[in-house]
Amino acid sequence: MRVFVTHNPEDLAAYYGRALPELRSLTERDGAPVEVVLNPLERDLTTPELIEAAAGCAVIVAHRSTAGEAELFTALPDLLAFLRCAVDISTIDVDAASAAGVLVARADKSFVPSTAELALGLLLDCARTIAASTIDYRNGKQPPQRPGWQLAGQTAGILGYGAIGSYLAGLLAGIGMRVLVHDPFVTEVGDAAELVERDQLLAEADVVFPLAQATPETENLVDADFLAQMKAGATLINVSRGELLDDDAVFAALQSGQLGALGLDVGRAADQRPAPLLAAHPRCVATPHLGGLTPQNADAQAMSSVEQIGSMLAGEVPARSVNAESAMRLRDHFEP
Repeated sequence: MRVFVTHNPEDLAAYYGRALPELRSLTERDGAPVEVVLNPLERDLTTPELIEAAAGCAVIVAHRSTAGEAELFTALPDLLAFLRCAVDISTIDVDAASAAGVLVARADKSFVPSTAELALGLLLDCARTIAASTIDYRNGKQPPQRPGWQLAGQTAGILGYGAIGSYLAGLLAGIGMRVLVHDPFVTEVGDAAELVERDQLLAEADVVFPLAQATPETENLVDADFLAQMKAGATLINVSRGELLDDDAVFAALQSGQLGALGLDVGRAADQRPAPLLAAHPRCVATPHLGGLTPQNADAQAMSSVEQIGSMLAGEVPARSVNAESAMRLRDHFEP
């Protein structure tokens, strides 16, 4: 079995380097080692480049920046599975993969603590201008004594009470914040939070965390009307998906002062990074999509794909498959 890993050198070192020996140690039933093929370029591959580079490979382990476009699945007849080394599969054409008989699977949700902690870090920086003072000192300047605001006693609003939202609620409550939650699919929350309607959350929250899933219905969730309903001068923190924010509306709210501060780890730029328009604003604290970039999470997600390939070598459909019923190529490959 040949396995192609799409990560560029920087991402390979950050996300997959420690798992690579484990992948190379896998063997087929006859004892033959798995052959691992790496991205030959110093950057992410386009789909035509990936088709050429992964020719003859049975499995593609795809970094989140690698799209799974329809032409990929029809152009690679030997491809059995496309494994996303992340949870988000929004850039994979699952219908096209299913039509071609290719399995699609995702990684485990090991990023929750890391992403929630980063959300808290962005909030702390927005509240106390930590990065701005650090930059001044590093540039040989004496920073002004910028006033901040204490988080204890303030109100946080979380839109979307999934894995990250529920974990983050505990962190925020732990530092003394009142936590409001709105999620139309949730009927109760833990002791750390209070379930409310969206209008109440926006009117009362000093900081808002949009953590809804990225769907056509939630695109531009944070638009001009949403921002106008927020408390004047409130803070917005987005560590979920860039599509949730209408960037132009957010920029206008920053300019007017309706939005007092902005923390971003995601956006509409390449690889879900914050858009330069927002990231460069003086009241924005931005990081380049680092939510899951911790050794604990990176290792866990990389090892997810190693585990999945091990399952396939054993003739099994791997865990976290999203179209197992359509994986005809995999079934045909291991048919006695």
